[in-house]
Amino acid sequence: MSKPVLAVTLGDVAGIGPEITARTLLGHPHLRERCVPVVIGDEAALRSGARVAGLDPGAVRAIREPSQATNDPATLEVVQTGPSLAHVPPGEIHPDAGEGAYRFVVAACDLARAGKVSGIVTAPLNKAALHAAGHEYPGHTELLAERFGVEEYSLVLSAGDLYFFHLTTHVPLRRAIELITRERTTSVIDLAAAFCRALGRPGEPIAVAGLNPHAGENRLFGDEEADILAPAIEAARARGIPVTGPLPGDVVIPQAVRGKWNVVVCCYHDQGHAPFKAVYGEEGVNITVGLPVVRVSVDHGTAFDIAGRGIAREASLVLAMERAAVLSPGWHEVWNTAKEGLA
Repeated sequence: MSKPVLAVTLGDVAGIGPEITARTLLGHPHLRERCVPVVIGDEAALRSGARVAGLDPGAVRAIREPSQATNDPATLEVVQTGPSLAHVPPGEIHPDAGEGAYRFVVAACDLARAGKVSGIVTAPLNKAALHAAGHEYPGHTELLAERFGVEEYSLVLSAGDLYFFHLTTHVPLRRAIELITRERTTSVIDLAAAFCRALGRPGEPIAVAGLNPHAGENRLFGDEEADILAPAIEAARARGIPVTGPLPGDVVIPQAVRGKWNVVVCCYHDQGHAPFKAVYGEEGVNITVGLPVVRVSVDHGTAFDIAGRGIAREASLVLAMERAAVLSPGWHEVWNTAKEGLA
């Protein structure tokens, strides 16, 4: 099989994206055996990132499109999108950096739709800079979903064989509670089941975390479990999906960490993200399930406080590249199975 071509978006150039991208692609040659990485971003920012990382900025090579990539492990091949961002200072919110981050993702989506890349790997963007540029998306996930025209998707944190799906993500907590409906719960359970089937694990048990303390404790601490989550779970079981819950979050997530569950549906951002990052740190990645192409990201932010200092670690981006390279060749099965599961 030919190696998958992966579009690596540079993220916010004022953050650590350029330096961790340079370190990942020049410092981990084993990646070239698994994929053909093409940076979608800014040549000047990538050269600066290489210099900050203590690498040769002369390794950066501009190409017009992915088909021109040589996959030479001594080069950083980049497709320039839009005007240079050489003027953007590190560690500061800048609208031009936000515009660039938006532009990189749009270009990667266009390349994927044209069949010129088979997966997308994203370095972190800064939401404040994105908004300063006039693009008021909560983050990468929502922007990607809009560009691909999908409405049902889930942010999934993954470390090894562990997957945390989310009913809601980048919204205020009060709004997250409003967005947890039977329909949304059904959709994410179906996405999780489709993902498991496509990975060859159709009988994989799925656990759903409760929203309230003690999963509502028989309505003592809230009605959402009884009125929303439980009916969706029961309906999924009736369709043959091996799903359990709602279970108290402080029970199911420790159980998952210890290996009882590989797939967990979390209700809101911090219910999944806080324990996941506390346990797995740089060993985790962010996968978007529900898109027609694989998208894997680092599970950290732009780290403006250390940008430009040459101390940012690339471990999460390396994992994201490895995971995208593995998932990309068979992602059509994930996509087709997900569509069938949601039909």
